[in-house]
Amino acid sequence: MHLSVACLAKPILHGYFRSSCSWRVRIAFALKGIEYEQVPVNLIKDGGQQLTDQYKALNPMQQVPAVEIDGITLSQSLAVIQYIEETRPGPRLLPTDPKRRAQVRMICDLIASGIQPLQNLYVIQKIGAEKVQWAQHFIERGFQALEPILKETAGTYCVGDEISMADICLVPQVYNAERFKVDVGQYPTIRRLNQTLQEIEAFKVSHPSSQPDTPADLRA
Repeated sequence: MHLSVACLAKPILHGYFRSSCSWRVRIAFALKGIEYEQVPVNLIKDGGQQLTDQYKALNPMQQVPAVEIDGITLSQSLAVIQYIEETRPGPRLLPTDPKRRAQVRMICDLIASGIQPLQNLYVIQKIGAEKVQWAQHFIERGFQALEPILKETAGTYCVGDEISMADICLVPQVYNAERFKVDVGQYPTIRRLNQTLQEIEAFKVSHPSSQPDTPADLRA
């Protein structure tokens, strides 16, 4: 089988150490055993490096991540993860059973559409002084919905006993919740799953505290 030069090159992840969307992609790469390069995009420095014309040419939404892979550039973390699921071997990130697969996608969408965008940096900057209360409200609102769903779907992990995209989405969101001082103890299923997943190597190596662009005072 002929492989193009683009397909043989390492993927390049343009991201930010504390971006939950970038972290999702790092977890997926780690779970699949995919070597990749990182190009940091500092969302704070110089007013936000994602807002430069150079980065806008890479990702018109001016958000992270952007991933150069197989000769194309993809943005939106779930699209990236599904692409590597469909093109790379390694542990499955989506179950084979259609019902479980739908449950994984439901949980991913709940987090990626219903919680995370409402407390990401761009929105928080617009809110101003009330940003912490704003973030807490929408994270708690989302977790109040997510907890009973996970109580029904979870085994060892979010859906059954295999790690999936749902777990990839959960851990960065719990990290954000803790940053905004949300009491995760109110949600025992979410807390249990997060504790279990944090012990897995792919989640450890991809953690914001151990990235090339992690500031010295935040390193593990």
